[in-house]
Amino acid sequence: MKISPLWSVLFILSAYAAFAAEKPNIILFLSDDMGYSDLGCYGGEIRTPNLDTLAEGGIRFTQFYNTARCCPTRASLLTGLHPHEAGMGHMTGSNHGGLPGYRGDLLPTSVTIAEVLKTAGYRNYAVGKWHVTDQTDADGRIDNWPLQRGFDRYYGTIHGAANYFDPTLLIRDNTPVSPFNDPEYQAEKEYYFTTALSAQASRFITEHKKNTPDKPFFLYAAYTAAHWPMQAPEEAVAKYKGQYDAGYEPIRQARYERQKKTGLIKPEWELSEQAGKWDNVNNKEWEARCMEVYAAMISELDNGVGQIVETLKKTGQYENTVILFLQDNGACAEEVGRNAEGKYSERPAQAVFPVIPKETVMKNRRWLEPQTREGYPIVRGKGVLPGPKDTFIAYGKNWANVSNTPFREYKHWVHEGGIATPLIVHSPKYVDVSIRGKFERQPGQLPDIMATCIDLAGAAYPKERSGNAVTPAAGTTLVPSFKGQPLNRKLPLVWEHEGNRAIREGKWKLVAKGARGEWELYDVEADRSEQHNLADKEPDKVKYLAGKWNDWAVKAKVLPWPWTKAEDIVADKTPGKKLDFDFSKEQPAADKNAVIKLNDLSGKENEWYVAGKLPVVEQTAGNRAASNGSARYFDGNSYIEVSKSSALASAHAAWKAEAEIETEAADGVIVAYGGSRHGYSLFLHGGKAGFAVRLDGEIELIESEKPVTGKTLIQGIITPEKTIELFVNGVKTASKKIPGLLSDEPVESLQIGADTGGSVTGLPLPNFKGKISRITLYREK
Repeated sequence: MKISPLWSVLFILSAYAAFAAEKPNIILFLSDDMGYSDLGCYGGEIRTPNLDTLAEGGIRFTQFYNTARCCPTRASLLTGLHPHEAGMGHMTGSNHGGLPGYRGDLLPTSVTIAEVLKTAGYRNYAVGKWHVTDQTDADGRIDNWPLQRGFDRYYGTIHGAANYFDPTLLIRDNTPVSPFNDPEYQAEKEYYFTTALSAQASRFITEHKKNTPDKPFFLYAAYTAAHWPMQAPEEAVAKYKGQYDAGYEPIRQARYERQKKTGLIKPEWELSEQAGKWDNVNNKEWEARCMEVYAAMISELDNGVGQIVETLKKTGQYENTVILFLQDNGACAEEVGRNAEGKYSERPAQAVFPVIPKETVMKNRRWLEPQTREGYPIVRGKGVLPGPKDTFIAYGKNWANVSNTPFREYKHWVHEGGIATPLIVHSPKYVDVSIRGKFERQPGQLPDIMATCIDLAGAAYPKERSGNAVTPAAGTTLVPSFKGQPLNRKLPLVWEHEGNRAIREGKWKLVAKGARGEWELYDVEADRSEQHNLADKEPDKVKYLAGKWNDWAVKAKVLPWPWTKAEDIVADKTPGKKLDFDFSKEQPAADKNAVIKLNDLSGKENEWYVAGKLPVVEQTAGNRAASNGSARYFDGNSYIEVSKSSALASAHAAWKAEAEIETEAADGVIVAYGGSRHGYSLFLHGGKAGFAVRLDGEIELIESEKPVTGKTLIQGIITPEKTIELFVNGVKTASKKIPGLLSDEPVESLQIGADTGGSVTGLPLPNFKGKISRITLYREK
């Protein structure tokens, strides 16, 4: 019998469809700012029945790791690279010195899981937080948005955080939408972002089954829960009423005991130091409420996971789906919104802002508005119970310490509390029956997820993308562990974020806090809570691992740091001698026993902490501030970045910043610490000197009466009396009463010559062009 060419084609297509149908669907869940012990199946008391069920029917990794921060984790997870290799060594919107590892935007030499799986016949869907690009203007470039990075449908926010009841820059595919006039989704009750993300994920799954049943799918569900602000529907919060009234210690101890009892952790691993004492908390009702809302946010996320699993079952796709759940970093100790001062620390009786119509699409606005659409201000502080849409409060360090049980440190740091994440893997088809419900104790890291997806999909990792050579993938497939087999990992696990760095090989982990922090060495098999530093006892091991870390750091674009040799402003909190920022030479160390009195330029003497020294800054590409004696020239493209963790603390205190400059330019940023929420900046605007402070998003700004010329000393002060003052060459030129001191430490780094993240001033100021001879920062004792 002769087969016609048409039948041959149909046979091939049907064979391909049958082959494609055998490939598993893959769902990758990622939560935000949660701790190792928050889920019920990892020792927590928070009710997470759906995730617990997935854990019981799958496997739980006990030693899986993220990168300690949101943007780097997402970049590493999506690309299968270490974050610096993907261009995300720090954060979006922070193109540090032009270094490729710190671009703040996905590099064209990286590919996403979606782009790779598309070549294997997959349809790709994403919901939630994107946060791997600095392209946040919907009318500008969007080549690193989800649909341009391999996804077929997307619903979520490009930013890193949002009001859960009204997120800004909400995007459907490539189009900004309002939560209240989106033609494809309207909430049955009040709009809540977590609920909306779950609904959209379920919709994509249902539509996939209807429209492309012959193709497998990949779904990336990146929830913003439980990132601040602490917001949740009141009925969800009410279910936890009273559960945290006993305070930090008993909740944390109970988690620790459950972890030991279930075998998640070894009994000999000591519980790390307790952060905060409940007896010292003045407003216990408010503090307990913070944790109640946090728990409710996680329960709402879990409800969404359950809804998505149920959709899989209803559409007949459950059996052939591999589900993975993990977290982007350890629990968050940031005190955002908790200590607010000023006019919006309590709810006013009536609206104080203009109403924002519901149909208004907030496509080019900041990630958090200072008001609700009804015109009420966003309120903060210990007098405001968190949860509603007009609140903006984090749950704070002490509860984060509970979330990270039993580990040390938090988000930002690469001790275990910052990087340890649950990883749940569930699949009726791909996880062997004999190991379901058990713990997987082999260590793993984010790049392994790409390798695992490629393995499951039978895809090939590309060598080229749009004419760019693709960086080789860095991960090890986890698929053997689904059958109880060894992973045969060949390379150590490695980390760096904001100078915090670590390497783990076998049972040994070398870790340090800050770019100048000393190496600590731990045997994580015996002491995973990092309580017994063995660096002095094992110097050869320290030297060996430090060498391997350095080799990796050079290869992976970690080094040079954008703040090379300028990574620390020594935040010396002992009163000391005045130390200038002299860019040409090292300054002597502060005399820690000395207390000197510095005139605050208003006739009153105060004692001040001094920021300390800024050592010589090396010349690097994009950081070309040229040296001339003790000064630095800035060409308008260059600036100097100083890590946030090293900047002089500014919250809850009076302080001043002064700079000696010389320039012919009329506009430019001299120094800025912070961004659109909290911070300060000295600048030139229209030739005039200026000083701006951000207080919970509100700008307080003053400028000199006349333009400045030639060599100029500019000083900005925030006084204990809650005023800001501006001095030019020792003469007060402007002052203004303000609502309060900085209520929280800025999130962004300190920059000299630029303000490239969120703008403190709100003005379209360029980088500085001219000469900065000296910058000195002071904090009141």
